[in-house]
Amino acid sequence: MNFWSLALRNLLRNRRRSLATLLAMVVGLTAILLFGGYRSNILYGMQTGFVQYSGHLQIQRRGYFLDGGDNPTAYGIADYPRIVEAIRRDAVLSPMLAVVTPTLQLGGVAGNFSAGISRSVVATGLVVEERNRMLQWNEYGMVSYAQPLALAGTGEDAVVVGTGVARKLKLCAALGVPDCSQEDAARPADGVSAPADILTLSAQERAQPAAAVRNRIEILAAGARGAPNVASLSVVRANNLGVKAIDDMYVAMHLSQAQKLVYGTARPEATAIIIQLRHTTQMAAARARLEALLAGEFGWQGLEVLDFQTLNPIYGQTDEFMASIFGFIALLIGVIVLFTIGNTMGTAVTERTVEIGTLRAMGLRRAGIRRLFLCEALLLGAIGSAAGLACALAVSGLINGSGWTWTPPGYSYAYLVLVRVGQDVPLLAGCVAGMVGVTVASALWPARRAAKLPIVDALRHV
Repeated sequence: MNFWSLALRNLLRNRRRSLATLLAMVVGLTAILLFGGYRSNILYGMQTGFVQYSGHLQIQRRGYFLDGGDNPTAYGIADYPRIVEAIRRDAVLSPMLAVVTPTLQLGGVAGNFSAGISRSVVATGLVVEERNRMLQWNEYGMVSYAQPLALAGTGEDAVVVGTGVARKLKLCAALGVPDCSQEDAARPADGVSAPADILTLSAQERAQPAAAVRNRIEILAAGARGAPNVASLSVVRANNLGVKAIDDMYVAMHLSQAQKLVYGTARPEATAIIIQLRHTTQMAAARARLEALLAGEFGWQGLEVLDFQTLNPIYGQTDEFMASIFGFIALLIGVIVLFTIGNTMGTAVTERTVEIGTLRAMGLRRAGIRRLFLCEALLLGAIGSAAGLACALAVSGLINGSGWTWTPPGYSYAYLVLVRVGQDVPLLAGCVAGMVGVTVASALWPARRAAKLPIVDALRHV
């Protein structure tokens, strides 16, 4: 017996009911895929941003991540160039590496004392060419909002600040920052007193042409020996970092300049070594090899390897939040589809009771009756899944081309609303398999009930 041919004929026998059932499946699968694609875009976008700025893995002194942010001198990595070179030359790690670069993070006070303004900042010293290469990483083909640092080819005293820092320090006119009040920017505020070293630097700047000093700031930081170090720096650009809390504190400078601020003439160190891999799937193997490498020659420093998820806890929190919503939506739609198909199959059993009795009287076993109804369910699930997949791809194309934007909580500029449906193969496979599974599950009880019908009772059913 050709069960598939009979199953198709039975579905076409009552087209209206079959179409209503298919419509429920298509709408449900489309909704699940669109939300899943939206979740996928958010998570891959966050991962891309974090990997661009903090790498896949970071080597730090043990305890620095939790306790050392405000005291880099106590957690500096000594002889870091040798560690970087050892990683680059390692036969296991070398094929995985995209970028390996040191960085130094420090806190300080930035001041535009010609305007009588100062504020606390968090400065990052980095190797500009290597950081700009990191910003090009885009394994998943996302819309990238990363802006290359404008420090390439600049002098050691050049820095880039967040637009919030530029506003606080009254540098909007010099840097072309919009939405900024410049009231009283030309005179010191009442009661503002700067350290003597900074006042000396400011006096030297006032002796220079105004055009040469209008975008200069001074940064005061605690040195390795406890004495404050100060540097006069030229702000070449203000970048919007997207998150206001970061934007109001951000300063990026050349690594050599940051090391002078912290270590002076002493031997410089770094607070972290960033490792960016070619592919995220290589993280586990790279981490295991790094830990083995560091435990040998460099074990005396007490180094540890942290991944980007540990360094950026908001990624895991967002993943859990979105996964819970996705699971709830999928469960809700699955239950609706389950009862819809179950009702369709149950009605079909009732209408075809005499037919079932006839087939049993002709010698078809109970297993054959079950197989017939399960084939109908599988065929219904396959058609519904294909139609739902096509509908989801069409709607996602409309959304991605619409140009819709939204501003996430805590961010200062808008992002495109995008959904990754066609690009996320695991999402597609999982949703389609789930829909087919729900369809088959909904047909199990009606098929079992049909197979158990007594032949005589089925034949005389009216």
